[in-house]
Amino acid sequence: MASQETRTLTSTTVRTPAAPDVLTAPGAGPSRAWRTRLLVLGIVLAAFNLRPAITSLGALLEEVRDGLGMSGSVAGLLTSVPLLCFAVFGVAAPRLARRFGAGAVVCAGMVAIGAGLLIRPYVGGTAAFLGATALTLMGIAVSNVLMPVIVKRWFPDRVGSMTGLYSMALAMGTASAAAVTVSLTGALGGNWRSGLAVWAALAAVAVLPWLAFARAREPEHERDTRAEAPVRLRITRSRTAWALAVFFGLQATAAYITMGWMAQIFRDAGVPAGKAGLLLAVTMVMGVPLAFVIPRLAARLPHQGPIVLALGLSGLVGYAGLYLAPAEGAWAWAVLLGIANCAFPLALTMVGMRARTGAGVARLSAFAQSTGYLISIPGPS
Repeated sequence: MASQETRTLTSTTVRTPAAPDVLTAPGAGPSRAWRTRLLVLGIVLAAFNLRPAITSLGALLEEVRDGLGMSGSVAGLLTSVPLLCFAVFGVAAPRLARRFGAGAVVCAGMVAIGAGLLIRPYVGGTAAFLGATALTLMGIAVSNVLMPVIVKRWFPDRVGSMTGLYSMALAMGTASAAAVTVSLTGALGGNWRSGLAVWAALAAVAVLPWLAFARAREPEHERDTRAEAPVRLRITRSRTAWALAVFFGLQATAAYITMGWMAQIFRDAGVPAGKAGLLLAVTMVMGVPLAFVIPRLAARLPHQGPIVLALGLSGLVGYAGLYLAPAEGAWAWAVLLGIANCAFPLALTMVGMRARTGAGVARLSAFAQSTGYLISIPGPS
């Protein structure tokens, strides 16, 4: 499967000299080691900010609905907006990266996340709330697609470990927002608007390391417009690309049902709001160690099928329990669903393993994520 995808993504590409590493490019700074550490910090901070916008909203969904007078059907739409935005905006990420550089696009993505998080609780009205949420999700979407590209391009010999680090940071950000948003809201006077807006501060911090890489554009010699169109056509004919897209779609459906509705399902079953948020946090926390281990393990295996099967079985049992006895077995279902959610870092790892170049990873990542998120849109709504 890997060899097929490699041929698909590279067969028409004109061979060119190796791209200069942004870490050692002219004017890059005083030291390669310092730049490497700064890039790793930027990756970790960016990953940490890719889910709090979603899980913080899930923890306060009932308060948001009451505060905005939002109907149940619109709330269902709200939980599907992330998937739609990831599909629509994610597909543009490779083109933006070729024009402005991956570092600049991720930096702009962090700015968009922070701005959207800051303004969405205060804009007033459901439509404006959805618009500000879309701004945040646009930043998340392009960063989602480009993280595997950055890892592949600048850490080609450490795809598994760097994907694990990035995935672990993403899981920590997801879990943190789920765990503390309710208590933060209480500490801020019980105002749900403040409880949502406070997460903009983390996005502002994440912008800082990426400023150092915002001027590092893709070299002109990496672009070949004559080869670009045939390559794009061929990726749509690749069974590997479609298999990854379907896998992304299934894991996204499960993950966003969990993030958007699990806390509310527990609350509807009589679980207190604080405990419901804690259960969601447990689900997200499970991804912290596993998100670091699974990509490293997957990178060493010739086939990732056994890992996919184990994660899928955990999800099936967890969702069955959540449906049949949500309050009685709440902790068990939270743990099982946390294990199942580790399908996302596995999918990112497989994308990085199935293309040779950063450009190939960009196309495969954009196709798999955008198509996969389109597949998953009906799930959480």
